[in-house]
Formats: sequence, C-alpha cells, structure tokens
Amino acid sequence: MTNVDVHQHLWSTSFVAALRARKEPPFLDGWTLHIAGEPPYEVPPADHDVARRTELAATDGLDQALVSLSAPLGVEWLPADEARPLLDAYHEGAAELPDPFGAWAAACVRDIDADATDQDLDQGFAGLQLPANALADAAGYARCAPLLDLLEARDLPLFVHPGPATSEPLGPGWWPAMVPYVQQMHSAWFAFRAFGRPRHPRLRVCFALLAGLAPLHGERFAARGGGEGRGEVDPYVFVETSSYGPRAVDAIVRVLGNDVVVQGSDRPYAEPPQRPGFGLGGAAAYAFRIANPRRLLTGKVITGRD
Repeated sequence: MTNVDVHQHLWSTSFVAALRARKEPPFLDGWTLHIAGEPPYEVPPADHDVARRTELAATDGLDQALVSLSAPLGVEWLPADEARPLLDAYHEGAAELPDPFGAWAAACVRDIDADATDQDLDQGFAGLQLPANALADAAGYARCAPLLDLLEARDLPLFVHPGPATSEPLGPGWWPAMVPYVQQMHSAWFAFRAFGRPRHPRLRVCFALLAGLAPLHGERFAARGGGEGRGEVDPYVFVETSSYGPRAVDAIVRVLGNDVVVQGSDRPYAEPPQRPGFGLGGAAAYAFRIANPRRLLTGKVITGRD
C-alpha cells in the first residue's frame, strides 16, 4: 500500500540559487521572498531542508510526497526567457530529491511550449501543475490546450494550484491566501466543467484546497440552470485537502462522495491532518491517502490483488 500526499513544496538549492539571481519579483534576497501582489515573506530555511523534510514525511507515514513549484511566485506567468531558467532549476532540483519525494512538472503559460514540457515530463514527473488563474475561463483553456492535450496523450494528470495574486496587497498577510487564491480555485473548478472537460474528455485533474469549496455551490449552480445540484460527480476530477479540516472535508464528501478526495497538506505552509480520515473513519483514510491518489496518478483502481 502506498500512502500519498499530493501537495507539498520543497525548494532545492538550485531553485533557491535561481531565485536569488533575480532582481525583480519573484526573487529571494537572502531568505526574504519578494513576489508581486504580496508583502515580503521571511522564508524559514528549515522548511526547505531536505533531510528534515524527509524525516517529517516518515513521521507522517508517507510513502510518496509530491512537491510542486510554488505557483503564487508567478514563475509560470513570466516571459519565456525569464521563466525558463527558473523552470529548469526547479525541474533539476525536484528530479534529484530523494525518496519519498516525487514532483509535478511546471510550464510557462504566457508563452506555451508543449515540446519543452514534453521533454520535462520525460524526467519522470507525476504530471503537470498549472496555475488556477491560467485556467479560469474559456480563453485560458484555449491557450493551455496544447499542454492539456499532451497530458491526455501521456495519460498523466493535471494539478491546478493557486497562481499569483494579481493586485497589490490591500490587507493583512493572510489576505492573498484567503481571497485571491480561493477565488481562483472557485473559477477554475467551474471553468473546467464548462470548457475543460468538453475539450479534454480523458483528462484526470486535481484541484488544490478543495477547489476553494466550489463544489459546495452545487445547489446555486442548479438554481441558475447549470444542472443538478447533486449526483453529477466526475470520477476523474479530484480535490485535495490542504489547509482544510474535518468540517470542510465532511461537507465536500457529502457533495462529491469519498472517491474523489485525496490528501494534500501544502507542507511547509500548512500541516497534514492529525487524523488522515478527518474523523470520517478508516475507510475514508484509506480512500484519501491510498486508493484515490492511485486512481488520480495512474488511472488504476486498487484491486484485491494489489
């Protein structure tokens, strides 16, 4: 059995060096992170210490932890000539992480280059992460279609993660995570239903942070003519649990069921759940950490022979 966390962040020395080489956001000044739309953030170096994080993964009982590029940095939205050195550094460092770490690939969404992404995926990444604000409407899905076509051809999943906040910070430090990030995930959830799934019928996709709780709006969706409020669950559209607890997870399960929820922790920015099943029992824990991640990542269902 393989216990999986589909959402963590861990910066390699090569990626840190690439961020420190820049003078415009996103960049690191020592360990002070500067990104557009958010106040400077003091990064704890221990958060990206590979040995420490390996020990934490073992303590959490994980057999696999998938790290991703921190999409709020805005790397994917840079012009290709600026994005590529950062993407190369991220891919190089992520590919060299020890067990139990795996990783999602990343791609420039301002200047799409599916051939470059194809070569990146050759390094053995679990799938591709794209920022939610690149997939928030019909235009975004049209622009990113070559990347999504590539994932379908390779039978690999998409991970949708909040992208950069698009305005200057107007409130406390938690504001971007609570407002722009959640709004992006909400938009991306419904945009996939309207524009993504019709164009990409075989694509498996996972939305970070329970898709900003967008699935809970099914009743309003039905009231506005969008379809049934319940019962229309896409078996290959998953949500991961990062930064939420038992109440939110329980509400999502009531709408989507157990079969499309996967564990994601967003470590080091949030902690994994104390109870893997979020108080919903052992069957839920098995589904969230083992059975559902396998179906997301491979398309395969666990049988009695596994």
